[in-house]
Amino acid sequence: MLLSIIVPVYNMAGEQKLNHCLDSLVAQTIEDYEIIAVDDCSTDNSYEILKEYEAKYSDRFKAIHSEVNLHQGGAKNIGIREAKGEWIGFIDADDWINPRMYEKLINKANETGADCVGCDYSLVNEYTFEIGQIDHNSSVDQTGVLGDSQKKSLILDSGSLVVKIYKKKMIIDNDLFFPEKIFYEDNAMSNSYLLLNKHYEYIQEPLYYYYQHNASTVHTITKERCEDRMQAGRVMIEEAKRHGFYDAYLPEIEYKFTLLFYINTLFSYMPGIKHPKYGFVKKMGKELKQYFPKFEENTYYVEKTHPEEKKLIHMQQKSTLLFLVYYKLLWTYRRLRGKK
Repeated sequence: MLLSIIVPVYNMAGEQKLNHCLDSLVAQTIEDYEIIAVDDCSTDNSYEILKEYEAKYSDRFKAIHSEVNLHQGGAKNIGIREAKGEWIGFIDADDWINPRMYEKLINKANETGADCVGCDYSLVNEYTFEIGQIDHNSSVDQTGVLGDSQKKSLILDSGSLVVKIYKKKMIIDNDLFFPEKIFYEDNAMSNSYLLLNKHYEYIQEPLYYYYQHNASTVHTITKERCEDRMQAGRVMIEEAKRHGFYDAYLPEIEYKFTLLFYINTLFSYMPGIKHPKYGFVKKMGKELKQYFPKFEENTYYVEKTHPEEKKLIHMQQKSTLLFLVYYKLLWTYRRLRGKK
């Protein structure tokens, strides 16, 4: 079989989100493919919908029910183990794709000899095949046979895993299974999924429709999800060491870890949590220093981090209490100013 498309599903029945996704998959123009939809212990009727598609499209659709909620990473792992395709693609169950997406990606692979191919996505807030805001998921200078410059660039800007196809052999040979029972599993594995390929290509066309809604992972802030993002950072470090590219790309990995584990977590936690906890913020800053004591000297950090964020980060590293008091006063001032 040529291609396996893996869809982790959890409570996506509402507003026909799941139907929109699955309709776009069964309509793919590529031949010889399978859809593996893994229900991650949904509490709505998502699994019943999957069974309906399995009955209707038995030649290409397989519905699997997980008895335990493993989150997206665990559902993807189930799909990987079931996959029969030479290539593997992933899609989130609330998104949908152009009917020719996988045909175009695989044709690009055949034309170039690439073992990983990606495309762009369109940000949309309603069900449509009209192109909205385009997010360029790669750049031309990341493509070709992967050398140091491409690998550095891919670590710093890996784009999304769901807009790419991967050789199943690469995944299995390198044991690239996702961390389970956490969110942000893609962040943990993106470096491994890209750097362990030999040749990457990219189609500069939005073939994937990324649905923006308030319930999505990126728009939901809780302490538990912040902890998951930190765990994803730890796994990212473990992966780099396990596959032998940690030392070769240490500056890039240091910056990406700082961004994922600390900066993005800190500046989503502070405005997103009603009562930020001193202990949580202090622990986060302390653990970052344990991994990378001189992260503030990292060239990418110096060049890419906003000056105000650098000021706040430096303050937190010196005194968590001072940082919390200052941040609260700053946030209150800006809120009051915004009401005028």
